Amino acid sequence: MLASSDDARELWLAERRTRTLTQFDTRIPALYREPVELPLPAYAWALGTGSAPASLFLTGRVGVGKTHTAWHAARQWLAHRADGDGPGVPVIQTWRSTAFFDALRPDAGNPRDVTKAAQECDLLYLDDLAAARVSPSGWTQERLYELFDERYVNQRPVLITCDVLPGQLSPVVGERVASRLAEMCAGGVHLMRGPDRRKQTEEAGE
Repeated sequence: MLASSDDARELWLAERRTRTLTQFDTRIPALYREPVELPLPAYAWALGTGSAPASLFLTGRVGVGKTHTAWHAARQWLAHRADGDGPGVPVIQTWRSTAFFDALRPDAGNPRDVTKAAQECDLLYLDDLAAARVSPSGWTQERLYELFDERYVNQRPVLITCDVLPGQLSPVVGERVASRLAEMCAGGVHLMRGPDRRKQTEEAGE
C-alpha cells in the first residue's frame, strides 16, 4: 500500500527535524555535549509555554553551568520549532561575546554583514556577555545598538549568559543596549546557583 501524502509529509518533516538537530549537535562544543536537565524557567522558555518570556538571560557566579545549560536550552528551543511545516527551519546564531565584539570591529572585514545576520536570525545566543571587561569602542557599541534595537522592535528572542544582571551591563555594551536587554529579558532572568563546577572537577582529580 502506498503511503498517503500526509504520511509522506510527516516522514519528511521527521527526517528534517532529525537532520536539523544532528547538525546543531555538531556545533555544541565537546565540553557541553553531555545532556543536562534544564531548570524549569529555561525549559518553559524553550517550549514557549504559558507566559514564558521570549528571551532568556541566564546569570550566576562563574562556574555554575550557565553555558552548558544555554546550549541545551537552545537545542530544546530548536527541537520544539523544527517540526514546523514552513519552507525552512529556525536559524540560530551562537557567539562567544569576545569573538562577537571582535567581529564587529571596523577592521574585522565584514562587521555590517555580521550585524545584519545577528539581527535577522531566529534566535541569537551570546555567551558570557560581560567577559569583555573593557568597554568596546564607540563603533562596536553602535553596531550593538543597531543589532539589539532591531531585535527589540521586531520581538526576536535572545539567549544570553552573563555573570551580572542586564541592568549592570552598561559599562560593557552601553546604556541604550543595556536598557533594551533589560526590557527584552524582563521576566526571563534566571539566577543559577551552586558551586564552581570547574573547581569541583579539579578537586576530584587530585
